[in-house]
Amino acid sequence: MPDRQAGRGQHSNLLADEAEPRKTNTDRPAGRVGRGGGSADRQDVEGVSIVVPTYREAANIRALASRLDRALAGAGIRWELVVVDDDSGDGIEAIVEELAQTLPARINVRREDPRDLSLSVLLGFELSRFERIVVMDADLSHCPESVPEMVAALRSGCDMVVGSRYVRGASLDPDWTIWNLLNSLVATELARPLATCSDPLSGFFAIRRSILPSCRGMRPAGYKIGLELMARGGLRVRELPIRFAARRAGRSKTNWRQRYRFLLHLSRLYRARCGGTAAAYLLLIRWGGGLALDAALYVSFQLLGMEHQLARLAAFWPAAWLSGFLKRAARDECRTQPGGDVQRSARFPLSLVGFAADMGSYATLATLLGDSGGHRAAAFLFGVATGRAAMLLCKMLQRYQHVLGEPKSPDSRRNQRE
Repeated sequence: MPDRQAGRGQHSNLLADEAEPRKTNTDRPAGRVGRGGGSADRQDVEGVSIVVPTYREAANIRALASRLDRALAGAGIRWELVVVDDDSGDGIEAIVEELAQTLPARINVRREDPRDLSLSVLLGFELSRFERIVVMDADLSHCPESVPEMVAALRSGCDMVVGSRYVRGASLDPDWTIWNLLNSLVATELARPLATCSDPLSGFFAIRRSILPSCRGMRPAGYKIGLELMARGGLRVRELPIRFAARRAGRSKTNWRQRYRFLLHLSRLYRARCGGTAAAYLLLIRWGGGLALDAALYVSFQLLGMEHQLARLAAFWPAAWLSGFLKRAARDECRTQPGGDVQRSARFPLSLVGFAADMGSYATLATLLGDSGGHRAAAFLFGVATGRAAMLLCKMLQRYQHVLGEPKSPDSRRNQRE
C-alpha cells in the first residue's frame, strides 16, 4: 500500500471545526480548461468544474471523461474534471494523467485516514477553478449528458441544483436491484425532514462557489455531502429529473459501516436543525406518542370489559390521528416547508391500509398464540409494527410510483454502452 504519510498540503477552509491539515498530493497535471482554450480563474462564471470523488473507480473514469467532453463541448461550456481519489492504488492516477494530455482533467490524491467521500468533495471544492461546480459519481450512475442542463439551471437564481431520482420525469434503471431501491427509499425517508427536496440524498448536484463560505461549520461523515449542504447551508434548491443508471463497472462502496456512518450523520443534522436534545425529544414523541396512546386505550378498554379484538379496533383510530398530528408538529419544528409529504387526499386510504394490516396480523397472531395477557401483548406489538410497515410501503409506492418500472429509453441504453 502506498505510504499514507505523504507530505501535508493545505486543507479546505470549508470545515471550520477541522483542526488537522490535510495531506494531499497536488503535483498533478492541470490539463486544459475547456476546448475553447484560455485560462480560468475562480471568478469565471462561464465555465464549470466537475468534482468527482473516487475510490477504486479506474475502470469507469475514461468513459466518464469522454462523455463529459462530448456533452459539454457540444453545449459550448468550458470545463475541467477534478478527480479527488482516496488513495485507491488502482492505477487511476496514470489514467487521469493520460487523459490530461487531451482533456482538461487533473487528479489529487488524499493519502490520509479516514477515506471519506464527503471530505474528498470538500477538497474538490477548494481545488476547483470555476464559479459553478458539479459533483457527481464516477460509476456512470449519473448521466454526464445531464450536466449542461444542471449548469444552465444555476442561472435561474437558485444556489443549488439537485439531480433528483424521485421527481416526476425522473427514472431508475430497471437493472437496479430491489435491495438497492429499498435501501435508497428508506434512507431518503429518514432524511426528508431535513430538506425540502424529494431526493435529499442525491450525490449529483450543481452549486455556486460563492455560496460555500456560508456553509462553515459543516461536519460531513460518509457519502451524503449534498444533504449536509442542504441541511446546514439554508440553500435555495431546485430539482431536475434525471435518469439514474446502474453501475457500469466495479463494486459499490456502500456497506454496513457506511450505513452506520450515515445514521451518525443524520443524528448530527437533526440535533443541529432542531436544537440539541430537542431533536431526540421530537423523534421520541413522533414515533412513541401514537404507540403510547394506542397501548393505553387498548388496555383501558379491556379493563372496562370490552373484548380484546374490539378494544384493539377502538384504540387504533385515536392513536393514528395523534401519530399524524405529532408527525406534522415535528416536521414544522425541523424544517420550514412541508415538501415531500403525502397528499392530504391519500392520508385516509393509507390509514385504512395500516388498519387492515394491523388488525389482520393482530387477530391472526392472537388466535395462534392463545388468550393469555403476554400473548396478546406480543400480538399487539406485532400488529402495530405490521401496520406501520404496510403504511410506509404504500406511502413510498404512492410517492415514487412515477419512477418505478419506467421503461428504459434508447438514449439511455446507448449512453450506457458508450
